[in-house]
Amino acid sequence: MHHFLISTLLIASLLAGSTVLRADDAAKLELIEAKKVWAEAPHNAFTDLVRFKDTWFCVFREGKGHVSPDGALRIITSKDGAEWKSAALITMEGADLRDAKICVTPDGGLMLSGAAALHQPNAVKHKSFAWFSNDGRDWSRPVAIGDANFWLWRTTWNDKTAYSIGYATVQPHIIRLYRSKDGRTFETLIEDMKVPGYPNETAMIFREDGSALCLLRRDPDTGMLGEAKPPHTHWTWKDLGVRLGGPLMIELPDGRLIATVRLYDKPVRTSVCWIDAANGKLTEALKLPSGGDTSYAGMVMHEGVLWISYYASHEGKTAIYLAKVKVGSST
Repeated sequence: MHHFLISTLLIASLLAGSTVLRADDAAKLELIEAKKVWAEAPHNAFTDLVRFKDTWFCVFREGKGHVSPDGALRIITSKDGAEWKSAALITMEGADLRDAKICVTPDGGLMLSGAAALHQPNAVKHKSFAWFSNDGRDWSRPVAIGDANFWLWRTTWNDKTAYSIGYATVQPHIIRLYRSKDGRTFETLIEDMKVPGYPNETAMIFREDGSALCLLRRDPDTGMLGEAKPPHTHWTWKDLGVRLGGPLMIELPDGRLIATVRLYDKPVRTSVCWIDAANGKLTEALKLPSGGDTSYAGMVMHEGVLWISYYASHEGKTAIYLAKVKVGSST
């Protein structure tokens, strides 16, 4: 009986293992294409991507360098993803505008956000702003959001409420959770999310059961995955054991979680990864053509294809790239 039980458990284990292998094989990612779509400025970087009114909008920072006083937010547009043209350029006197993020608002418009690195000396180091548009070409005046010296990294809408995690750009290094009903006035939901180290860049999603997940960068430590049930005031964190940058995470229609991040083990690269929320695991699945100064992706699942904007300098100059990735079935 004892030997029979061991054999049964062994067979079950082998079967379970083979099932995992088959699932992994089916879930492989295939790069359809990756091409350069913009390189007009000396430095083109920090992207985001959205599909709005059957049109693609890609946003990013233009400047003379990775950090330079002349940073501006460029919006480019395309009907097919092949031919791109400029729709707008947003500048701010006395500031380096950085890290453009774009999303569709519940009322059917566009919200662009970014941070202003204010020219020094100044009483404030950074301030976050949002702009609004009905067509992606004509944009409102900037609206200050969040607190001074908090970088509201990305706005995520859950139903008709906007959420954003801001990280402090001065000591103490904390992250703060905000929410808003209109994307213009943000209230503090959690003053300090109590993450050790230097937490900063984030990607947040909301699932069907109302729970929230957050993919978090820490420097120079490893990234973390946070989870919270409604009302999202208590978070638990798992250490992913991998250093990452420029995090972006989305949930596929079948419930799988996929992220595009900068990975720091050599060679530095931008890669698409699977996220296992239950076990707190990040698994690299597809390296995008990239290297050097790279990362900060935008992701949109469209007609069964994952569209990814990102930037890289592997061809000599920091430029904006667009990749299309085929995602294998989970069954």
